Amino acid sequence: MRNLSLKQLQAVAAVARLGTMTRAAQELNVTSAALYARIRQLEEEAGLLLFDRTPGGLKPTDAGREMLWAIDSINTILETCTDRLRSLRGIGGGRVALGVVSTAKYFAPHVIAGFVKKHPGVEISLSVRNRGQTVEALRSYEIDFALMGRPPRDFPIEAETFGPHPLVLVAAPDHRLAGRRGIDRSELTDEPFFMREEGSGTRTVFEEFMSGVLVKRAPLDIDTGSNETIKQGVMAGLGIALLSVHAVAAEIENGRLALLDVEGLPIRRDWYAVRRADKVLGPAASAVWTYLMSEGARVLPGVDIARSAAGSRIARIER
Repeated sequence: MRNLSLKQLQAVAAVARLGTMTRAAQELNVTSAALYARIRQLEEEAGLLLFDRTPGGLKPTDAGREMLWAIDSINTILETCTDRLRSLRGIGGGRVALGVVSTAKYFAPHVIAGFVKKHPGVEISLSVRNRGQTVEALRSYEIDFALMGRPPRDFPIEAETFGPHPLVLVAAPDHRLAGRRGIDRSELTDEPFFMREEGSGTRTVFEEFMSGVLVKRAPLDIDTGSNETIKQGVMAGLGIALLSVHAVAAEIENGRLALLDVEGLPIRRDWYAVRRADKVLGPAASAVWTYLMSEGARVLPGVDIARSAAGSRIARIER
């Protein structure tokens, strides 16, 4: 494909991101006919279709994803060149696109703040989404890397852990089980639960932990994709919930939520930084990754609460 141009690759990236030729043409300030001609020329040279028509819009085929990899690699090289030129001028800079799952929003800004203090010239774009959306952003090269609790397995990635992610069971302070020690899972049978949405890491862990125990849903239909909404439902006494300790640390400390001492809890999971295996990080993104590995665990809220709960349980067992 000797005649491949940046304009053609940019056209593929725009269509993949926006899902329609019309919207992509508007963004690129060209006619739909001109954009279609660019895509068609690429498909003829490649001998493969770059997009499938689906009810949700145009989606990249395997060949289309190869084109996305090419434009991402080119953009990374250009960004690296820009960063190095800035460094030669004595200016630390660059831009990093960081994606995080919704629970990571409780600590990601603190990681960014610590990094920016050391590297004030770096601009960081933070996107907070659910797990499925974050994985898709990673897959389509929209972000440099992501912070999540359960790395994807359906495409090649590189992942490193940077800190603990305990999950705890919380209830309203006046709940009948609040203050009890050594609660058995079977005692939760009649308790109404708020649960995160299908596909979330927290929901998966909840289903594993409560396997074999009849689970009753809370009598309120709310947006279970929101930790904040679930917390409000729990504080109102409408149910209990298994949530990340990072999401509830402040409410536990100020007495608005109670930590239930259930056998087997807290559940220890880990946080991962994840990038595509074929993703070449530029200098700025590499610096954020390195900082996260060395400093990320220090800003995770609520870890001491989880350790204290686990420690008291171990002490009871030893006695």
